[in-house]
Amino acid sequence: MKPLQPDHPAPPDAQARRAVRPVVCYPVETLPPAGVAAMRAVRGGARKVSETWVPPRDAATFAVPAGAFFRIVCVEGPQVGDLNLWNAHDLSERFFSGKTRALHGTHVSTGDRLWSSLPHLRPMATIVDDTLDWYGFDAHGASVHDVIGTRCDPYTHRLLSGGEYHHCCHSNLTRALAARTGLPLREAETHVHDVLNVFMCTGFSRETGQYLMKASPVRPGDYLEFFAETDLIGALSACPGGDCGQEHSSDAARCHPLKVEVFVPQAPPEGWSAPLPSPYSGGHGA
Repeated sequence: MKPLQPDHPAPPDAQARRAVRPVVCYPVETLPPAGVAAMRAVRGGARKVSETWVPPRDAATFAVPAGAFFRIVCVEGPQVGDLNLWNAHDLSERFFSGKTRALHGTHVSTGDRLWSSLPHLRPMATIVDDTLDWYGFDAHGASVHDVIGTRCDPYTHRLLSGGEYHHCCHSNLTRALAARTGLPLREAETHVHDVLNVFMCTGFSRETGQYLMKASPVRPGDYLEFFAETDLIGALSACPGGDCGQEHSSDAARCHPLKVEVFVPQAPPEGWSAPLPSPYSGGHGA
């Protein structure tokens, strides 16, 4: 983080340097439209085909076929969830939170897409409904559903506290993926990646730039719903921080389960087809 008391004096033109107009790094106007209206048009007649309960301080996996919907639901009390997504046929293609953040911003909502890792770089899922979209950005600069936090993990916990805690979201996701795939725990861990923090309310300190969290505004009945652009395996951890209003990586917070529902429509959205991997040649100038 930047020092509050810098070691070096400001140059005479410091004010002019700070006043330089910013530009958006990745303008998204050339991206193909997300097609949310067409997706919503087929959602009404969709049939629920599965329901997965995620226990508090634990994780569970679920499968979603391309062209289906999945909904993450708050069911008993305020609870944050950490979401991982993989190509159901190739675990090396997974959710790329950094590029999603670069394209759509620090927090995502309806119409934003969750992009996959390089060299694929294609939409894995599109957000089609968000009951917390009313929250916007608050006076602290915080919002919900962030792609800036990495997931709580036992390594950082050990680094900062000196103790061991085995129900961090990283560990929860690792156990869940190992159980689903039969991979050894250490191998499964290599596939766990930075998350979408579902329902989490976060921002950055204006003074230090540090990552901040506050109690989530989510309440029972709230949900975040996606359209699966490819065949997916998902894993969701019910964070040990509960609503993340105080701390995580401990048993101190009150925690609740989460629910994942999968719905299959009677027909695909008009004009939709599963996105192909990036057509970049792969030459890299060699």
